[in-house]
Amino acid sequence: MHVFDNLKTLCILMLLLCNISGIYAQNQKPNVVLINVDDLGWKDVGFMGSTYYETPNIDQLSKEGMVFTQGYAAAANCAPSRACLMSGQNTPRHGVYTVANSDRGHTKTRKIIPIANTQHISDEMLTMAEMFKMAGYKTGTFGKWHITKNPLNDGFDVNIGGNGSGSPGKNGYTAPYNGKPNLEIAPVGENLTDRLTSETIQFIKDNKHHPFFVYLPYYAVHTPLMGKEALIQKYKEKGGRDGQDNPVFAAMVENVDTNIGRLLQLLDKLNLTKNTIIVFTSDNGGIRSISTQDPLRAGKGSYYEGGTRVPYIFKWPKIIEAGSTNNTPIVNMDLFPTFKIILNVDLPDKILDGVDIMPLLQGKKIQERALYWHFPIYLQAYNSKDDDGRDPLFRTRPGSTILYKNWKLHQYFEDGGLELYNLTTDIGERNNLIENNSDKAKELLEMMESWRKKINAPVPKEFNPEYDANYIPKLKSK
Repeated sequence: MHVFDNLKTLCILMLLLCNISGIYAQNQKPNVVLINVDDLGWKDVGFMGSTYYETPNIDQLSKEGMVFTQGYAAAANCAPSRACLMSGQNTPRHGVYTVANSDRGHTKTRKIIPIANTQHISDEMLTMAEMFKMAGYKTGTFGKWHITKNPLNDGFDVNIGGNGSGSPGKNGYTAPYNGKPNLEIAPVGENLTDRLTSETIQFIKDNKHHPFFVYLPYYAVHTPLMGKEALIQKYKEKGGRDGQDNPVFAAMVENVDTNIGRLLQLLDKLNLTKNTIIVFTSDNGGIRSISTQDPLRAGKGSYYEGGTRVPYIFKWPKIIEAGSTNNTPIVNMDLFPTFKIILNVDLPDKILDGVDIMPLLQGKKIQERALYWHFPIYLQAYNSKDDDGRDPLFRTRPGSTILYKNWKLHQYFEDGGLELYNLTTDIGERNNLIENNSDKAKELLEMMESWRKKINAPVPKEFNPEYDANYIPKLKSK
């Protein structure tokens, strides 16, 4: 009996030690804060070269982490980019190519019938948030969701403001917030960006003793353009130039920066900074008629660099060297496999189209690879004068794009057109090198066709009977 009691006591002690060890290990899991600003262009922040927009908190974050100068979104507008981010998969796998319908623009100007668009990712698709849940994290999303009707069904414990809609709606940056979830109670005139940050802060306070995943997809700086009056006046007086001169947009950018500062201060105050990974990026390029990204060409909705290249910062104290810069091309689909490695989660049946970029974050290299974009759809022009697209009617016509070793090939399905650029010498994609570099074009085209076959990417081929080559629509411009 005495021996039994001793064994029983030993077993209890071992269980207690295991529990303590488990709790300790759980607390050592890094918290993750993923900030995804809407429609923020590659050069709409100070650390990327803007002298008009004032972003001191984001600029400081860039000094504390690693900046990627050639970071991309997996699509050139909201819904497909977010679907790629949260699923870890490229557009042909989930079918979300755009927002709403894919046959945009006047029917007489569309030569082929585009592939039908899928509004949302499927319920069966494992999301990044569900992966964090599997790893024992508390999860919260605060802002624009857009890729299903309810993020609470996709791995989040808390949802503030997210549903299937893609913008705050008319006057939606001040309360009341047009029926956005869990924002029904708000003082009239409250600012949406401020409120989303306050809700994020409360979530972190509530979960400071437990690993958490915060997804903070601000609705800002998406239209409608609405800013705080004092900030608007400030930027009117400051004045801008060279296409970065909109005081309302500038006011929105600064308010996002101020709120990110609030969040960073909280992490410091709660002693969470050292064990928190922060990722800062945007879902796609900015609208060029609102804010240009020169020398990049075009903007949101285009697959020139201005539509897909976005700002990136990664911060993880003691893991990522502060003040470092990396020019390796990355894409937002890389976040899923990278977090998977960090969390040590086994997902044997999950297909991921990005790669683990932890070696890059630790100052090492990864194997050189091609990046692909597929957009078998039409997106009409925002502004025929300012969009800077292939033609004045569309930001996007059906096609695919490949980037490999800084060579970039665009292929258009309507006419078989090819454009080849060397981004090392022509970041603005102004000098089409197709005529004198046929071998390089052939190499990239073969790679792209092989990729489309592998991923089962649909290519539209059916002629549009309503197409009229002689039809000249009235162009929109300022």
